[in-house]
Amino acid sequence: MKPTLITATLAILAVSCTSQEGRFDEGSSALMDRLQSTIDSGVIMYGHQDDLMYGHTWRIEKNETEFLRSDVKDVCGHYPAVYGLDLGGIEIGSEQNLDNNYFSAMRASAIAHHLRGGIVTFSWHPRNPLTEGDAWDVSSKEVVASVLEGGCRHELFMGWLGRVADYFESFKTPDGQLVPIVFRPWHEHTGSWFWWGRDLCTVEQYQALWKMTFDYLCAERGLHNLIWSYSPGAGGITEEIYMERWPGDEMVDMIGVDCYQYGSSEDFVRELRNALDIMKKVGAERSKMIAVTEAGFEGIPQADWWTATLYPALKDYPLTYVLTWRNACDKPEHFYAPFQGQASAADFAAFAALPGVGMIE
Repeated sequence: MKPTLITATLAILAVSCTSQEGRFDEGSSALMDRLQSTIDSGVIMYGHQDDLMYGHTWRIEKNETEFLRSDVKDVCGHYPAVYGLDLGGIEIGSEQNLDNNYFSAMRASAIAHHLRGGIVTFSWHPRNPLTEGDAWDVSSKEVVASVLEGGCRHELFMGWLGRVADYFESFKTPDGQLVPIVFRPWHEHTGSWFWWGRDLCTVEQYQALWKMTFDYLCAERGLHNLIWSYSPGAGGITEEIYMERWPGDEMVDMIGVDCYQYGSSEDFVRELRNALDIMKKVGAERSKMIAVTEAGFEGIPQADWWTATLYPALKDYPLTYVLTWRNACDKPEHFYAPFQGQASAADFAAFAALPGVGMIE
């Protein structure tokens, strides 16, 4: 049986990172060390969005407690090492997020995944606070300005951040320890499909939005279990574009990129490797670990995509993890990991068994 990463987790000592001394608690410090250890060992951890919440043809019950089902595990016998979830909807006090996951079940599943030896990461697709549309409502260029200090939605938005803080503060193990979380706010900002995107706000406004979020969650609320991840989109980026809205070294712990295949494998690999070349350079210069924070090929029509396209594109880079997007149970064609009987299932099992790929039991 392929070795898992659980043994490595238990062997890691919690040593504070010098560049963010005092900001990490014991759990997040240990996670930072674990992420570095995967790089040092040449292992790239595999992650999957919403993996324990639902799969291609199933969804958990609201009061689920065990979280044993996984399309990924059904195919290869292991859980993904990294488990992605999204906060969208928490800001308005909803019981369920934008993908109809109950927030209570997400918390319970994240704790279970952590105790199983896995890593938890959260993105956030908040609704548009100015127009009351969704995160993709880009009908106004005044949204970011409206939530900054002095803006007409600032008080409302600080309440939203308060709900995020309350939620993250509730991620505790049975012995009362906070679960470390890789938090990835304001992602894909190099595009313009979210209200915080490149054409929707100025450089200074984006940086102020990040700083306001960071200062509130980290300094004011004292959430030292968060590892902050910066993740532009891969499309058409140069180093200048990638770094254009950089919030500051002290407010970023790791860097990533979101990159999907829409055309040929050759085009996907070229775009991804361009981004990884940029990230490798930036990461080395600024002492930041790197990850592919979102990736995938919807429907995975290429039977050997995992071993012939994805892994060759990644294997030469010092990556912590790659996370593929979700398997929607209500949209039959919207899936990014295989399930039993899917065309790429056997190839995924081969990918998961590679010495350079990290999974957990």
